Amino acid sequence: MILLTMFLEFFKVGLFAIGGGLATIPFLQELANKYNWYTSQELVDMIAVSESTPGPIGINMATYVGYKVGGIPGVVTAVTGIVMPSVIVIILIAHFYSRFNEKPLVKSAFYGLRPAVTGLIAAAGFEVARISLLNIEKFFEKYNVLDLINIKSLILFAVILFLTNKYKKHPIVYLVFAAIIGIVFKF
Repeated sequence: MILLTMFLEFFKVGLFAIGGGLATIPFLQELANKYNWYTSQELVDMIAVSESTPGPIGINMATYVGYKVGGIPGVVTAVTGIVMPSVIVIILIAHFYSRFNEKPLVKSAFYGLRPAVTGLIAAAGFEVARISLLNIEKFFEKYNVLDLINIKSLILFAVILFLTNKYKKHPIVYLVFAAIIGIVFKF
């Protein structure tokens, strides 16, 4: 039964997360709260690993969750669930696109999706920043203001921000640098 639930949930994620892998993050946060398959911290770790490894972030995260919840059958179920809506939509679009691609309604629909995608990605960025830079749960345990901010993550963020503005290197250089620092200092 858990595999069917996982398939349906990841099918919904794949169906509504228009705009790529980062747009899946708000949906995955909701899954963390709804099913307790993983914690918010594990979600941040999944994002870090998914961003550091080849492949789409949504697929990588579905693989992680699927394996954690159901082993190899869970991987197949979660990945199939998240990919299936895209496969169906691509097949339908490919079939009808040549007939309708110049219609004003179709052009307007694709143009109208842009703000929604931007909003989903911005929400994902905000959520990642909130989880990575703030320790809200730790703050509410002791009500100590110093516990509210994750100092190590904030320093790493500031250093990377400074380096990216000063030295215009390929983003993979900064991802590798951040991954090494995270491993060495156990973020």
